Amino acid sequence: MFNFSDNAFAGKDVLETMTKNYAAMTKGFQAIALEATEYSKKNFEDSIAHMQKLTGVRSIEAAVELQTSFLKSSYEGYVSEATKIGSMVTDLAKDSYKSYEAPLAQAANAVQTATKSAASAAKSVAA
Repeated sequence: MFNFSDNAFAGKDVLETMTKNYAAMTKGFQAIALEATEYSKKNFEDSIAHMQKLTGVRSIEAAVELQTSFLKSSYEGYVSEATKIGSMVTDLAKDSYKSYEAPLAQAANAVQTATKSAASAAKSVAA
């Protein structure tokens, strides 16, 4: 039989889990945003420094060498940062899913039990 008080407590547990999860996700998104901001700031400062160096170059060969070096380091920094942020997003997704595993399993078991008892009740009424 369906028990409203048990379901009210289950709803309360799910709501508490959701609230904790949203708080953790907010912290995770803030960490990702902070990381992206720090990378953008560093990249901007590196670009300004590169432009200052480039304006002082006296030959084409030196300019090409300086530009090649800058592009290589910029690309390596980008790949490193993208990998780091990708890892942070993956960890955030895994952590946010963990808090829902137990309540969802409990709800699935409750539905399965209710379905089985309803099916057996229907069989006994039909017989």
